[in-house]
Amino acid sequence: MSARPLYVQLADVIAGKIASGELAPDRPSPSENHLADKYGVARLTARRAAQELRERGLIVTVRGKGSFVAEQPPGHSREPGEPNT
Repeated sequence: MSARPLYVQLADVIAGKIASGELAPDRPSPSENHLADKYGVARLTARRAAQELRERGLIVTVRGKGSFVAEQPPGHSREPGEPNT
């Protein structure tokens, strides 16, 4: 069991998918409901994970449209949990 909050662990999983290219820039990111169902977490946990990803600059949310994987600068590879600089 990790001492890191579950929402941070979930955000790290999604960040890894973004870094690997499995989730491509400018494409929709998984919805909170999808994350909750797929990973067996509460919707609030999925919502906090999405907020964490927004704070890291990995996804952007457009009101009325949804959340999308953000463009990452070339050579950008931040460690999971590392704050924006």
